[in-house]
Amino acid sequence: MSNKPQLQPDITPPATDISKGMSITGLFAMFTVGISTLGAIIAAYQVYTNQVTVTDLWLLGVFYVITALGVEAGFHRYFSHNAFRGSTVITWMFGIFGSMAAQGPVLFWAATHRKHHAFTDIEGDPHSPRIHGSGPKGRVQGLLFAHVGWLFSGEDVSWAKYAPDLIRRREIFKINQSYFLWVFLGLLLPTVIGGAIGGTWQAAFNGLIWGGLLRIFLVDHVTWSVNSFCHTFGRQPHGSKDNSRNLALLCIPSMGGSWHNNHHAYPLGARNDHQSSWQVDLSGMLIELLGLLGMADNIKRYKRKSDQQR
Repeated sequence: MSNKPQLQPDITPPATDISKGMSITGLFAMFTVGISTLGAIIAAYQVYTNQVTVTDLWLLGVFYVITALGVEAGFHRYFSHNAFRGSTVITWMFGIFGSMAAQGPVLFWAATHRKHHAFTDIEGDPHSPRIHGSGPKGRVQGLLFAHVGWLFSGEDVSWAKYAPDLIRRREIFKINQSYFLWVFLGLLLPTVIGGAIGGTWQAAFNGLIWGGLLRIFLVDHVTWSVNSFCHTFGRQPHGSKDNSRNLALLCIPSMGGSWHNNHHAYPLGARNDHQSSWQVDLSGMLIELLGLLGMADNIKRYKRKSDQQR
């Protein structure tokens, strides 16, 4: 059975292009990337001027883990690949946590990723670094495009064509329609918690910066690094036809997403740590824990050829 999504006719209208060809999606991306980058600059200044507290670091860590898992275990494995089955509570939890990363609504994210698998590293891939030339200049341009440039390319992927199954699920559609509420919630919560702990407006502002904007900046760039670096650097133990690679350096911050060659070898899998026993896949561990708690089932696991022959 093919791992590629079943494509349906494109029944959505073309993207509305404004501002000399940049789509509405591109303008939202520009705003999100710009604001989070500003937050990272403010955080760097606060480090330089010794304004950072333990609470700020705690808020960054907690909200980073929540949203990074929401993206990798939720948007990626649960919604995009149906790697396991979860309850309505799990659907809402992963939908909200993934949306808080500000990488776009769940239907946009899943449709884009499914198209990536349908056209990996060939013409049609939304964010491949390998289709911009083989020379040094082309490689650099491709890396930058795959990392963040594709967000402003003006191309909007059809949700109806690549994610018709998700559109039909009412709770997922509601999560998608409330995307900006979840992004706002991801900024509000660390602000309120920081202010409540510190008892000052400065503490609340620091919560916004560290648990909100800097956290979005870091989660987004780690996720985009899987698109760019994990199709450029690293090992290919599965020897796949595309250029997906395993990059151990990113395995912890990406919550296991950087075992990317493993993932492309078995896209439907709930775990990416199937090549070596030392590979760390925090998203896979979480999914297994949810299974033990009775909150997830039908967990798809990779089987080595030796296991398949038994």
